[in-house]
Amino acid sequence: MADVRRDARLVQLEIVSAAMGARRRKRLRSLVTNVAVYGSLLVFAFITLFPFFWMLITSFKLPGDVFRLPPNLRPSLLWTETPFANYTQVLFQFDFLRYAGNSLFVATTAATGQLVTCSLAGFAFARMRFPLKNVLFGLLIFTLLVPIEVTIIPEFLLMVRLGWLDTYLPLIVPSLMVGAFGTFLLTEYFKTVPASLEEAATIDGASPFAIYRHIFLPLATPALASLFVIAFITNWNELLRPVLYISDRNLRTLPLGLTTLQGQYESSWTLLMAGSVISILPMILVYLAAQKYIIRGFMSSGIK
Repeated sequence: MADVRRDARLVQLEIVSAAMGARRRKRLRSLVTNVAVYGSLLVFAFITLFPFFWMLITSFKLPGDVFRLPPNLRPSLLWTETPFANYTQVLFQFDFLRYAGNSLFVATTAATGQLVTCSLAGFAFARMRFPLKNVLFGLLIFTLLVPIEVTIIPEFLLMVRLGWLDTYLPLIVPSLMVGAFGTFLLTEYFKTVPASLEEAATIDGASPFAIYRHIFLPLATPALASLFVIAFITNWNELLRPVLYISDRNLRTLPLGLTTLQGQYESSWTLLMAGSVISILPMILVYLAAQKYIIRGFMSSGIK
């Protein structure tokens, strides 16, 4: 009887030992996996952020320190009496303050216009019935595959005919009127709105525009914020259209102004980096202000 008890106890100990070993191996695998994943993310973050860090450091350097070997991460201007000399020169001597205001006007106007046109089109495609709706929606999505370089020549000829050269209209109107991505985004978002809300409003006698205005728009705040940020950043970074349509120095946008710091044989790298830092600050601020809405908007729209 004692032998049986001893054998049973040994079996129990072996089972407990095996379970503990399996648990330790599982923890070890989990630890190795976490170290590999977070290590990879840290490497990716470093590769992504280092160019921005280098740009910021270079904007606080003297021109002679940019290509010094070995490379130096020390911002030499910070230890002088004029640490922001590059920024002051860019903002006032090269008139970047005006260029930033021009870009802000163009990007804000175009992005706000896209909210209106894309939300109207998205509501129509998502909730209304009309002939050839799916065909038109497919053609609209197909335009996403067409690069701007394909259509820029007829667009330029049209702007010349309209007399819009050296105005902001060629920069705003094409972006405002052709928002295929924004229409797709809001169409998918409006499809998630419960049909019972629309049916109740229709029974109460609301018109389609009233339903759009008072029910769908308030519910679409995350998607609208996401679209505004995307459209703002896209128009803020636009360079091709300003190069083609703007020759007046006072109407230059910020990306076009940055090209004046680059010459055929040499470039003012410290000033160019200072101008680049100035150009990305508004985009970062706009994104941070609407970050939570962007995540909610994409998740609700079914876009991964």
